[in-house]
Amino acid sequence: MEGLLSMLQPHPGLLVATFSLVFRGVHQLLRALPLPKGVCSDEFRTWKWRNLSVSLVHSMLTGPWAVICVLLSPEMLDNMHSSYTPLSYLLVCISTGYFVQDVGDIILTGHARGSWEFLLHHALVIWCFLYSLFTQHYVAGAVVALFVEVNSVFLHTRLLLKLAGAQSSQLYGLNRLLNLLTYVFFRLSAQAYLTWYIVRNYSWLDHAGYFLSTMMLMNIMILVYFYRLLRADFFPHGKGHLAHNGTQHGTSKKFLSD
Repeated sequence: MEGLLSMLQPHPGLLVATFSLVFRGVHQLLRALPLPKGVCSDEFRTWKWRNLSVSLVHSMLTGPWAVICVLLSPEMLDNMHSSYTPLSYLLVCISTGYFVQDVGDIILTGHARGSWEFLLHHALVIWCFLYSLFTQHYVAGAVVALFVEVNSVFLHTRLLLKLAGAQSSQLYGLNRLLNLLTYVFFRLSAQAYLTWYIVRNYSWLDHAGYFLSTMMLMNIMILVYFYRLLRADFFPHGKGHLAHNGTQHGTSKKFLSD
């Protein structure tokens, strides 16, 4: 596999386009699966369910993969600028392909306005990942950034359960706790380490100012969502809040909600 990847590595755009089509194929395959009763009756909820299902597949693949890459090559943590392996390079190609596919799905289905937070996040990620793939710099940084996908497994599961109206189930309760733990250990911690690395090595890193400003914007986004997550799942404002929240999910066209 390393030999094949070394042949394709000079053409990262081709790899990204290929994996974007692969995830589009995954999207089509998931359409064959049955939908929960409360989802199939609404066009927006149906699209959101299928979009989140593809996101869940991506997270289940790339989150553990990113952790394995670092466990096999821990030197990437000390040299995120130029240290990487063929396995980690392939991971970033696959993940970039997913984000490109997801942007296309959101825009082409007419849900860009209600999903602007996702589009902003994806645009920042795609630009940084493409820079890594074409320059072969910061590939390790992209791998560490993908640690967040471990949390995204539970984050996407949370949203799917809410779409299915399963907030009162034991599964939702267990997922709520796992989501909180992985949010702290894999999302907040990974972002903090990346930010610290850039600040510490700011004087010699390529385009350090751009990457630091990008990280700061991402940090603000994940902290805001962390607050919203805590407010919704651990500090709800009584039964009225829960009822309102459930109604909101049934009628709102906003993709990213509490």
